[in-house]
Amino acid sequence: MSTHHALAFDIGGSNIRGAVVDSSGVLVSRLNEPTGAGPADTLMKMASRLISETDRGVEGIGVAVAGIIDPSAGTILRSPNIPTLAGMAPAALLQERFGLRAEIANDANAAALGEKWLGSGRNFSNFVLLTLGTGIGCGVVMHDMLLPVAAEAGHMSIANDGPTCGCGNIGCLEQFASASAIIGRAMAEIEKGAPSLLRELHQGNFYKMTAENVYAAALEGDSLARTVLRDAGRALGVGMANLVNIFSPEAIIVTGGLTGAWKIYGEAASAEAARRSLPELFAKTQIIVSPVFDDAGLYGAAQLVFQTCAPKESIS
Repeated sequence: MSTHHALAFDIGGSNIRGAVVDSSGVLVSRLNEPTGAGPADTLMKMASRLISETDRGVEGIGVAVAGIIDPSAGTILRSPNIPTLAGMAPAALLQERFGLRAEIANDANAAALGEKWLGSGRNFSNFVLLTLGTGIGCGVVMHDMLLPVAAEAGHMSIANDGPTCGCGNIGCLEQFASASAIIGRAMAEIEKGAPSLLRELHQGNFYKMTAENVYAAALEGDSLARTVLRDAGRALGVGMANLVNIFSPEAIIVTGGLTGAWKIYGEAASAEAARRSLPELFAKTQIIVSPVFDDAGLYGAAQLVFQTCAPKESIS
């Protein structure tokens, strides 16, 4: 069987990841750049560099992006965490610039494709994937096929009087359980005078803290950090319970940066999901941390190309 190569991009709220991926799942080369204020320009520069640095023929380009996509036009209708992308069609821009077929999908849907191809999703016909990072994304696979739905689980309301989300909704899951929510909550508590190791971060400029900083402090026994992570985890568990009760999946697979804090954040999420789900459904659902972590979106973006190279009836 001949080996195909694809150029894959995963555009997130914090970073743009790019890679040349072969059809056996090997990341031949990769780049990572901050998303910044001009993500389209950054994308073009990364694509040019990856193409110039590889000696393998690239057959197409796949783009995974955090946002709501118009599948027929390839246009990003809205990206709450990257508002500058609204109205853009990055796949079309790449296709015009490099003369290669280009495909686009929501980042979490792409991650579900990648998970089905190379991750824990290989073991399940029905699963829900949650991407846990700056925001919270979701992809749903049923009967080995990616459901062609928005699956914006990060924007399900879990509190009728919660904070206003960047999407305009109130009380979204993202506002309680994402990395942005964890950082925002920790900063707010420190501003109120709460004692914490986080106060001494970055020479006292705790406004530069990351979710990784919060988890590191939690492992050191910091009370505020542990409380913030547990509360975020419980909120995630509420969202998980809703997904279990709606889809009755064989598994909920989690991926993204926050899986690095799974020992505290994830344990709280799993316990809350168990408490709130219909017990008959939860008993049949496994909660699994993805083995491909942040790369699921890149693999899925590559699959957008490979599926066109060799069409199949399913993504198994």
